[in-house]
Amino acid sequence: MSTPDELERAHTLSTATTRYDELRMREALAAMDSDGESPLGRDESLELLALSEVVIRKAGYGRQAMVRSARAAGASWTRIGAALGTSKQAAWEAHNRWIEDQARQHEISGYEGFDPDQARSARGLAGEPD
Repeated sequence: MSTPDELERAHTLSTATTRYDELRMREALAAMDSDGESPLGRDESLELLALSEVVIRKAGYGRQAMVRSARAAGASWTRIGAALGTSKQAAWEAHNRWIEDQARQHEISGYEGFDPDQARSARGLAGEPD
């Protein structure tokens, strides 16, 4: 069985989504036959589940990178929150949790995530909610 961590290293967002769609489509088409059996075996069913986690993770990374780009371009937290369909406070809190997660990841691995200078810079860019 492949874990999300293994699949995350093996796939980009695009390739993970493509494989997820392929497996999901096979499963959906077989459901139309209504014999009650999944066309996916145990390993592919678990792969589909793990891929769903990979897609969520990778989309989340991209989302926070776009939040940083919006802040760097001068967007307020009010505008960022609106673009995300949430409040400025919720957008700011989610972004700051992500920054702290990146800093912790670097502390653990020594190379992934944000080193102390990058984390400080990211916190500065995030600022406070307007």
